[in-house]
Parts: sequence; structure tokens; C-alpha cells
Amino acid sequence: MNSKPREVVAEPKPWGITDEELATRPLAFRDDLLKGQTFLVSGGGSGFGRAIAYTCARLGADVMVCGRRQEKLEETAAGIEKHLKRSIGTMAMSIRDPDAVHALIDATYERFGRLDALVNNAGGQYPQAAIDFSVKGWLAVIDTNLNGTWYMMQAAARRWQALGVPGNIVNIVAMVWRGMPQVAHTCAARAGVIYLSKTVSTEWAPLRIRVNCVASGSIDSEGLNVYKREDAEMFRYSNPMHQLGDMLDIAQAVVYLSAPTGKFITGETLVVDGGNNQFGDVWPGGMPDYFKLPR
Repeated sequence: MNSKPREVVAEPKPWGITDEELATRPLAFRDDLLKGQTFLVSGGGSGFGRAIAYTCARLGADVMVCGRRQEKLEETAAGIEKHLKRSIGTMAMSIRDPDAVHALIDATYERFGRLDALVNNAGGQYPQAAIDFSVKGWLAVIDTNLNGTWYMMQAAARRWQALGVPGNIVNIVAMVWRGMPQVAHTCAARAGVIYLSKTVSTEWAPLRIRVNCVASGSIDSEGLNVYKREDAEMFRYSNPMHQLGDMLDIAQAVVYLSAPTGKFITGETLVVDGGNNQFGDVWPGGMPDYFKLPR
């Protein structure tokens, strides 16, 4: 009896780009642009943080990465060693702990002797209707995405002030201007970071410390793994280009603000979103029926 051949269903491509791609995809900047500088990148074990670490190392910077899980940081370090023949620093810690943040700044200076740029990338959230947030869940997101970012900013600024040297801070934030249904906790935190950055960019201008943000739209990164695949696949339609950005779009935005190209920019938010800000909405938990247009 003949039987039909079994249909092979291809597995969807994993979110994000590989370490090899991070090490070899063309960049818009010359290879030695950041030579002699030291970058501290939080959340450097995966996603945007790993892409930023690779990009800065490719452009000649010394790099220190931090995050909660040492094994993820070591994966980043091993990948950079393998693909770029560069050695970076790592430190497992929580940015929610101010004492740990100060120890991280100390470790960066002990390892590299300087710190030129702080990239606050660490953070996290989960999709849920705001009315269902628990107190614990709300506080966890606020404590990491807002408080932890502030501890890092203040610790770096105080060190630069004490040494009498300039500094640069880039905070990775989100598209908060039209609200963020189903992730209201991170919307509140990221909006706080944006206006905190704008405020201290003025206060710290006499210290020669610049503070800016990069707001990311829908990006093909490991961060999409917290959402259902079918919901994450819809993110590309939240912008008029009907595309997802990639992690190097964010990494190169950080470089633009940190390099001489950004020397006259402070208190601003560079939006990298494919036009989402003027076009569409993102429903990370799936669009509720109430908001679906009748066919």
C-alpha cells in the first residue's frame, strides 16, 4: 500500500542573530573608532547587551559586561574571544543592589583603569494585563528597569565627578509615548528613565557627562522568546515597514551616541523603530477581541 510522504514542517528560525553574525556583519563605523575607551554594558549575557558588547569590541573598545548569570556572561566573553580574539571583563551581579553596583564600577576600573561609557541595557518584563499585576511583579520590574538603571547612572557619574573626567551614559528604553498595553509596568519604568535622563543631562552637563537614550521598536532578538511565537510574529506589523529590526541596529545607535558623532547630543532619545511611533501598536500578549476591527 502506498502512503503519502510525511510533510516536513520547518522549525521557525530562532529569534536573534548568531555570535558569528555579530562578529562579521558589516558595520557603519571604522574598526578603531572606540580604541582606548572602556564600555560597561549591563545585561551583556544575551540580546541587545551581547550585540552591544560585540560591536564595541569590534570597534576597539575594552568591554566589561555584567548580568545576573555568570554562565551567560562567560558565553559572551568566550564568543568574543573566539570570533574577535579580544578579552572582555565579566561580573555577575544584580543592578538592584546599590552595593553590588559600586563593586562593579570598582571592578571595571581595576580591570581597565578607566570607564568612558555606561550602557544601561539590563531589564525585563512579562506580558500581563495591568489589572492583574501582583505587588511583587510590579516591584520586580520597577526595581530592575528604573531603580537599577538609576543606581548604575549615579554610581558612574559620582566616579567621573570624583576623578574630574567626562563620561557618557546611554540607556536602552522602549516606545512609551503611546502607552504600552499589557506591559504597563515596564512602560512606567522606561518613561521614568527617559525623563530621568533628560533631567540629569542638564544637571550633569557641568561635569561633562552626556546622558541619552535609545528607544527600540520591534527587534528580532532573544527577548521575543518571552512571548508566544504567534504573537511575536505579529510585532513586525506594528510599523509601516512591516519589518523587525535587528540587534545591530540598536548596537550601532549606541555607538553613534557614544562616539564623536554624538559629542553635541545630550538629553535626547534616539528612536530606532521602523516608524512604529507614528503608525501602530504592539500587543505582546495578543490583541484582545475588543480592539480587533470587524472584517
